[in-house]
Amino acid sequence: MRYAVRHATLYEYDGDVAHSHHLLHLKPRDFAYQRCLDHTLKLDPPPSAEHEDLDAFGNGIARLEYDRSHDRLSVIAEMMVEIFPRESTALESCEPWEEVRERLSYHAAPLSAAELEACRYRMRSDHIPIKQVFWDYAADCFAPGRSIGSGAEALMRKIYHEFKYAPGTTNNRTSIADVLKSRRGVCQDFAHLMIGALRAGGLAARYVSGYIRTIRPGGAATVGGDASHAWVSVYCPPLGWVDFDPTNDCLLGEGHVTLAWGRDFGDVSPLRGILFGGSKHKLSVDVRVQPLE
Repeated sequence: MRYAVRHATLYEYDGDVAHSHHLLHLKPRDFAYQRCLDHTLKLDPPPSAEHEDLDAFGNGIARLEYDRSHDRLSVIAEMMVEIFPRESTALESCEPWEEVRERLSYHAAPLSAAELEACRYRMRSDHIPIKQVFWDYAADCFAPGRSIGSGAEALMRKIYHEFKYAPGTTNNRTSIADVLKSRRGVCQDFAHLMIGALRAGGLAARYVSGYIRTIRPGGAATVGGDASHAWVSVYCPPLGWVDFDPTNDCLLGEGHVTLAWGRDFGDVSPLRGILFGGSKHKLSVDVRVQPLE
């Protein structure tokens, strides 16, 4: 599949912004199942300085600086992405979850490169604390000897069936402990909760940001379309990283476009910045995902 994606962000400030710096995660990643064919940024007003780079997780980023007064900022990212079919994943063939947990725990034995990379996503992070209550929620999905892939799939389905997708009930400051209590949230909350449960059990999981095709082949609607979307990637040896979407109860296929991955939302926020001036602001975001012939 090929997609044309347009992600438009508009900030309108109550007063003038005298100086600002912005960090953008709006360039799709290239990896085994995805290739970015084209990517452009349209910025109004034009920045005083612009620099493209990679962050600590290998995501493409853009840094913007504005040293001239402005009362609005428009950022439009347009991209064309090709998605390749993923191999059929036999989740029951993954290693038992206890064995994976043991190898990722602190011990004197040397770790492989893949395990060292996985350990980056095993610890707590700003938006995802490690608490026993999260593992208590997930524990019935991980019976003794069960493969880590099958356990992660069961946890994904448990979240999908027990939580209600309710935009507006949470925000970026809502804790996953509150989400667990209320059983309501959006894709970001469900991804954070699933990651928190896995990490609390000593497993490695990373937060993935991107987009999802609004209408699946066959006409079924997806949840989280026409907006930024988020899901979870779990370290499942020997398969490697396997992606689960708890908002839609599915493994990733050709309907998902990957932007970036990190420890949590804070690592891969599409656009964030530091401003001097501006007072309050109004934010509007518009996302379009168009399948191409």
